[in-house]
Amino acid sequence: METKKVWFVTGSSKGLGFELVKKLLSEGFQVAATSRTIESLISRIGETSESFLPLSVDITDNSDIKSAIEKTVNHFGRIDVVVNNAGYGQIGTLEELTDEEARENYAVNVFGTLNVIRNAMPYLREQRSGNIFNISSVGGYSANFPGWGIYCSTKFAVAGFTEALAEEVKDFGVHATVVYPGYFRTDFLTKDSVKTPANSIQAYEAARNSEQAHLNEINGNQPNDPEKAADVLIQISKEKNPPVHLLLGVGTLEILNNKIDILKKDTEKWESLTVSTAI
Repeated sequence: METKKVWFVTGSSKGLGFELVKKLLSEGFQVAATSRTIESLISRIGETSESFLPLSVDITDNSDIKSAIEKTVNHFGRIDVVVNNAGYGQIGTLEELTDEEARENYAVNVFGTLNVIRNAMPYLREQRSGNIFNISSVGGYSANFPGWGIYCSTKFAVAGFTEALAEEVKDFGVHATVVYPGYFRTDFLTKDSVKTPANSIQAYEAARNSEQAHLNEINGNQPNDPEKAADVLIQISKEKNPPVHLLLGVGTLEILNNKIDILKKDTEKWESLTVSTAI
């Protein structure tokens, strides 16, 4: 039955992940939910049951992910829908972020997602069915936000490998979708969630203004409801031919169209040089 699908959701203790898990359980799905600390899941959602399996997972640790997925299959008998939601925002210009800060953002947002895919695919491939939702960002297709270059680049990476994944797994009856959320009213932009540079450079005025706008003005005033985002993901999981690309939230269409316009203008302006390289 449709309501008995087993979902595996990372980053479930807050934000979109929490709202999704809560909605899934209310609609009768079976859910394995991960967070860095199992206490955060139990306190907000509940103890282990026939329909819910809370898991403490470090997604940057491949063996930890492998174990979590094995526990999910042992508990529920299968795994049907994977949602790679775990990640965090890193503010900072390319000059001011340290190598460690940049690599840490990639470790979670990019390699953590790859760890999940690598370990979930053997089960999905064998059963010849399943859905993978990789949560990117509106910044995963347009990165013209000063001070968000590293974060956006991690989300570009997620979009890129999801496109390839969709082609790689389609012959097994598995679908891959990259989700581009806009601004949703979660705690993503709170000071406890988003990271700022340890050593900021005040000369980057545009980046500082963007940082303050996101932390003090946009935070708490986002125009989109995460509960409604959860509804969309559930609906897409039921589609026979789900999209590879899914824009999510008001404001995302405008950003997409602006990016397309910029690309078209640049392409048309420099077309003569583009084609000048022919032998």
